[in-house]
Amino acid sequence: MIVFNMIFSSPFFWDMGIEAPHIGLLYVFGLLFGPYGALGAVIGNAIHDLANGFTPIEILPSAIVSFGVSYLAYKLWYSGFKTDKVTKPNLNSFYNLNLFFFSILTCGFIYSAFHGNLIGIIFGYELGELETVSYFMNFINIAFIFGIISIWISKKFDFVETPKLSKRHANKKVYMILFCLLILVSIVSFIETLFYTSDNFLWLECALIGVLLFAYLTKPFEYEIESIEKNTIIEKIIRNFLIITLAIAIIGVIISIFSVNFIENIENMNLYVYLMPMLIISDILIILFFAPGMVILRYLEENVIKPISSFSEIEGFIKENEKIEAEGLVDIYSQYINEQNEIGTLARSYTYLINHNNSYIENIREIEGEKERIAAELDIARKIQAANLPTEALIEDDFIVNGYSHPAKEVGGDFFDYYKLDEDKLVIVIGDAAGKGVPAAILAMVTQVMIKQILQHESDPSKALYILNNLLCENNSETMFMTLWLGIYNKASKTLSFSNAGHNPPLIKENTDEREEFKYLDIDSGIVLGVMEDFEYIKEETAPLNGFVIYTDGITDANNSSEEMYGEDRLLSFFNDFKEDSDPIRPLLNDINNFTEGQEQFDDMTLVYLKDKK
Repeated sequence: MIVFNMIFSSPFFWDMGIEAPHIGLLYVFGLLFGPYGALGAVIGNAIHDLANGFTPIEILPSAIVSFGVSYLAYKLWYSGFKTDKVTKPNLNSFYNLNLFFFSILTCGFIYSAFHGNLIGIIFGYELGELETVSYFMNFINIAFIFGIISIWISKKFDFVETPKLSKRHANKKVYMILFCLLILVSIVSFIETLFYTSDNFLWLECALIGVLLFAYLTKPFEYEIESIEKNTIIEKIIRNFLIITLAIAIIGVIISIFSVNFIENIENMNLYVYLMPMLIISDILIILFFAPGMVILRYLEENVIKPISSFSEIEGFIKENEKIEAEGLVDIYSQYINEQNEIGTLARSYTYLINHNNSYIENIREIEGEKERIAAELDIARKIQAANLPTEALIEDDFIVNGYSHPAKEVGGDFFDYYKLDEDKLVIVIGDAAGKGVPAAILAMVTQVMIKQILQHESDPSKALYILNNLLCENNSETMFMTLWLGIYNKASKTLSFSNAGHNPPLIKENTDEREEFKYLDIDSGIVLGVMEDFEYIKEETAPLNGFVIYTDGITDANNSSEEMYGEDRLLSFFNDFKEDSDPIRPLLNDINNFTEGQEQFDDMTLVYLKDKK
């Protein structure tokens, strides 16, 4: 503070016509540092006054009131005028900007009124009149300019002193009366100094100002200091507004520098003409730009920024997959719905958005509930379908039969079955309904039941398929169809009689050149079931064989990431290379999974094998 006093009390500023500009720093130091800054400012001013020849008796009253005025800036900022949201000094809203300007005027009035009277008591009334206006103008200008700059700097470097909450509660009416009396006495004293020549009440006015000032300073701090909202729209607008204001202030200073020498050379200039440089600064800064700018900012905040800020509150109410339970938000938006401008459009859009979102979430919940119900029913259907398939291998002394089926979805269109028709004959059937999912599963289950019933009366595979095909063609409005292979294995002769309805050919195991080897059986393809009535299927029979494998195309059509299929050749190679006596189903599935590299299964996979044990 001492350094600042030395700079701002230099002859340079006196030559400009700006007397004692350092007094405006009382406000800045008090606002940012509270009682500590106020005390430092007063000590700096006292040293300055002592260096200029003032006696301690003359300095003491000034120092006491200077401390009070400096501390008053701190007290006013954290008093919570018309708001319960108190932050550190910051110019991010119209309220804060108003408070900043109001507190500067208040502190400037009190300081200049008191010191004008004090100068009048010590040096005479005429000098007191001059100093009152000079102090006020310089206090306002310096406090305004350096207050803005200091607050901006404090946002980058957090050095601001904040008050602690007081345990004592204030009687707001009492302190409001004290504050109003303080302002009233200061204004009366200020005006009286300018327009009256009597000094009878100077001491009384000084005493009243001092008593009321320190009585108000006993007001406790009752508000928590809240965090400052960053990057708001109004903050950016105010920042640009203040930058322009400061630029205009600098222009005013330049005008003062060039005008003061001219004014001082004119004889018989009165007080107001002498102070013209400072009045130019004040007029440009406050009257010509700042005051109209404040009106515009007020309009922007109330009619643009405040609605937008209200709309932004929706962010805290938005949660994934949940309704926006925010009746208060709709109430806020309803205030602007009838406005025929962009704000009204935005309010209507937000209201519609909330209502549509809540309806959408409600529909989603209903869909999710329905989806869960369907999933539960599909799980039951899957279990029913699985229960209709053989669950264990059929093991005899001379052969073993086993099968596997896994749908691509919850239920599938593949099925297989094997069971004894009599002591010597074994029925093996495998089918693949077109498509996947529920329709294919229904067709597969119906077909499985039908073929079992038909085989109770007809053991010829081709005739059984003829009857089955005609049954499936009846009332087939959706043109559903399926492939099916039906075989009857005679364990005594080791021969296989079969008939095919568009299914893949089986792999059979025969003795070839004194070694056993799998090969694809060359068979008639037939046509799929369910598309043409009265089709005559062909019955075929094999020579004695040692085993066979029948499968659906979900095995051979399995794709890897390069869109290559597992294919019939790999399937043939697998069974020719598999020499173990164990069940080949799990090793085959592992081989397919390694080939597909974990790609999602896109079709039902079903396989049945018969293996001769002799």
